Amino acid sequence: MVTRKIIDIDETLCNGCGQCVIECAEGAIEIRNGKAKVISDSFCDGLGVCLGTCPTGALRIMERHADPFDAKAAEAHHAIEPTKCIGLACPSSFNRKMPVPKTEIKGGRQTPQLSNWPVQLRLAHPNAPYFKGAHLLLAADCSAFAYANMHGDFIKGRIALIACPKLDEAQQSIEKLTEILNLNNIEDITVVRMEVPCCSGLNMIVRKALELSKKNVPVKTVTIGTNGDILMD
Repeated sequence: MVTRKIIDIDETLCNGCGQCVIECAEGAIEIRNGKAKVISDSFCDGLGVCLGTCPTGALRIMERHADPFDAKAAEAHHAIEPTKCIGLACPSSFNRKMPVPKTEIKGGRQTPQLSNWPVQLRLAHPNAPYFKGAHLLLAADCSAFAYANMHGDFIKGRIALIACPKLDEAQQSIEKLTEILNLNNIEDITVVRMEVPCCSGLNMIVRKALELSKKNVPVKTVTIGTNGDILMD
């Protein structure tokens, strides 16, 4: 080890937005358990390019004992996973709150009502400000393709998350939703699922998350048929 300058992250200030991950050319930072972490001292050059992108001031440069910066190791690491998208480590999963226009029809097309990004449950950050006091929508991936008026009937006025209980890892989904419930005063949850049997896994995810979080949140389930009709409301 040597004494050198290196990035230090104050977890009490970090909101897990992931912007520092995007700006770190060496791939030294990842989001783990909702907080930015330097995954290896040898990947961090200590130059502090990421500092100016942090909205909360959680990053600083400090001088301490650390492994020397290894440019070749950092380059090899970055080459293996240049756009890793799990846990907010790529631009597509950067938290965004978007303005929503009034619902109206223009040229035969309904105005989009999505107000948050990302929408994939596995990419959602539990500390995102739009979860505070939210009316939450958990929808099956396929439902928006089957149901024509998804934006006007279900996304409008809600924070939207999507998941596939057949293809996604169920335990990860349960843990993520549990953390969202623990950190935010969710008002209610609307589950929009398809009629196919495997889609009942969405209800299981919600049920388990509520049990683990010990929260009493009203849940409504809507089932969409493969022909696009609402079968249960």
